[in-house]
Amino acid sequence: MPLQNRVTPFGEIVAIAQRGLFTGNRGILHDPATRTLLKRRWASKAWLVCSCTYRSRRRSVMGGRSWTELFFLDEAIALAAGHRPCFLCRREAAERFRNAWATARSEPRPLAAAMDSILHQERIADGRKRVHRIMASLDALPDGSVVAVGECAYTLRAGHAYRWTPEGYADPRRLDRADGLLTPPSTLGALAAGYRPMLHPSIAAPREGHGHA
Repeated sequence: MPLQNRVTPFGEIVAIAQRGLFTGNRGILHDPATRTLLKRRWASKAWLVCSCTYRSRRRSVMGGRSWTELFFLDEAIALAAGHRPCFLCRREAAERFRNAWATARSEPRPLAAAMDSILHQERIADGRKRVHRIMASLDALPDGSVVAVGECAYTLRAGHAYRWTPEGYADPRRLDRADGLLTPPSTLGALAAGYRPMLHPSIAAPREGHGHA
């Protein structure tokens, strides 16, 4: 039985076999004796996207009390859920994210805590995942944006949309519309300013013959 530590684009933490490309955390959310989640879904405003490997360190997943290891299919999904690159294990990516954030907002480079505070307002509303209005056409959204259509989430790349599933991404298709934006607006700004999230290999070049959703 998989542990309940996989994160969906809607920010939910579920028990599915999918692991993906990245780990991360929101603080300590689990009981190490049972390796099960407690009721809370975050213990800190610092929601991080971390590398699955760092200096040959090995951890017992959900076996200690330092932080709860969460897993994401790829970085687009982690960003949509409200996380940001870690300044410890992903320093280069974190600096690129911070630079793009500052460029998008025409402000000096922010401290990590300042980004976390803004992101927390953008990712949570009344204790639940916040879904934002889409202020532009879908074709104008940068690659790596994630939108919601009903209860489904789609990652956008090169004019095509890839539906997130517990097994990975489904085949690409075109979207005419979406109900809302899952990627927080400040993160969307960083994507538009040039930050390139690492996408899962299953998002390949669009193939001919895929129609509209």
